[in-house]
Amino acid sequence: MKMLEVSVVTPDGPVFEGTANMVSAKAKSGELGVMPGHVPLVAPLTINAIRVHEGSKTHYVAVSGGFIEIRPEKVTVLAQAAELASDIEVDRARAAKERAEQRLASNQSDLDRKRAELALKRATNRLEIASRK
Repeated sequence: MKMLEVSVVTPDGPVFEGTANMVSAKAKSGELGVMPGHVPLVAPLTINAIRVHEGSKTHYVAVSGGFIEIRPEKVTVLAQAAELASDIEVDRARAAKERAEQRLASNQSDLDRKRAELALKRATNRLEIASRK
């Protein structure tokens, strides 16, 4: 059976390297399901999970935006930040969520509000993915 090479990389280095028979990701244009032989594509990602399906096992990687590059035999995710579900510190993610909620509850400029909304999305995403360990 053909497999895909999969790499999830951040500015700090690789987060995941492996093979998969399918990769699922949420691009800004919608959900992507990538299997070996997929047409080449580059797409921007949303704050969500990359799901790497390796046989009966699924690896979950939290990503905070970035891009996915798809080639027939390789998928590369270039993310601003990424964490494997098993590496997410739940207490830290909860604290970040609470801080973002407090910032949203206070009166602030539009720029600060946008930052708080993004921080809340990132923290919520990390908590959801951590629950899938």
